[in-house]
Amino acid sequence: MKIRIGIDIMGGDFAPRSTTHGAILAKQDLPLETELVLIGDQDAITTICREENYDPGNFVIVHSEEVIGMGDHPVKTFSLKKKSSMAIGFGMLSKGLIDGFCSAGNTGAMMAGAMFTVKAIPGIIRPAIGVAIPKGENEFTLLLDVGLNPDARPDVLYQYAMMGSAYVKHVLGVESPRVGLLNIGEEEEKGSLLTKAAYQMMKDSPDFNFIGNVEGNGLFADKADVVVCEGFAGNIMLKLAESVYNLSRKMKMDHPFFEQFNYENFGGIPIIGIGSPVLIGHGMSTPRAIKNMIIRNREIIDSGLINKLKKAFE
Repeated sequence: MKIRIGIDIMGGDFAPRSTTHGAILAKQDLPLETELVLIGDQDAITTICREENYDPGNFVIVHSEEVIGMGDHPVKTFSLKKKSSMAIGFGMLSKGLIDGFCSAGNTGAMMAGAMFTVKAIPGIIRPAIGVAIPKGENEFTLLLDVGLNPDARPDVLYQYAMMGSAYVKHVLGVESPRVGLLNIGEEEEKGSLLTKAAYQMMKDSPDFNFIGNVEGNGLFADKADVVVCEGFAGNIMLKLAESVYNLSRKMKMDHPFFEQFNYENFGGIPIIGIGSPVLIGHGMSTPRAIKNMIIRNREIIDSGLINKLKKAFE
């Protein structure tokens, strides 16, 4: 079955060169039935492909006349620039013309596009963005939310646990993911009003394998496969993880574990809870990062995650 993945070629600090190079690398690694739809300046895409001695005919190219810049106002610009590569991509996704979409462009505009066009899966209160935190060699803990919702209610955290568990099971291949709640202590009575209430909702849940509270020092250990929190704490933990990688590079610590923190390896982070696979890449994405973001998009499509979430929240 043909799978069509759309790429915002104009999104990112080094677009369109880095994004086009990344698409070329991804096309060479993906199954033949994967069709990559490059959305952006057609002349620029064609020129870059020919400079790389690569046939642009291997792609479907959809021309766009506008670009949403990294400094543009997210919601306002997305609604005004209808002919931008990002807006066209989300339009194609909402109409079923592509099966997934990814961009390293303006993060706020990507969020706006996801909520205004693709929209949340019915029953999901708030989608989340999750990132894989290394805890061993090729072992990861999915942390969510990491910034989409700075505030959350207990029932929202409960749904994060359901969404995260489904993602880890169907995309990462962990049969019965252990779900933990990020907190300042492991004891049930510890934490804020939010975490205490969330704990009571999660305890003995039939929807996922809840193992209790997980402290910050357990995030990099094999305590859980999914850790949920509100986006405020999650974003702080994410930035801490990024600083660990930067520190390891600065100290010239050559170890495979630290290299797993490199954003290029996973390419982009998924918005979990919306009706189609959407990944957001780092603004400074290299061709390698773009390639891995596209490949991860294909993995999410193959997993059938969206339909499984729809069934779970019916």
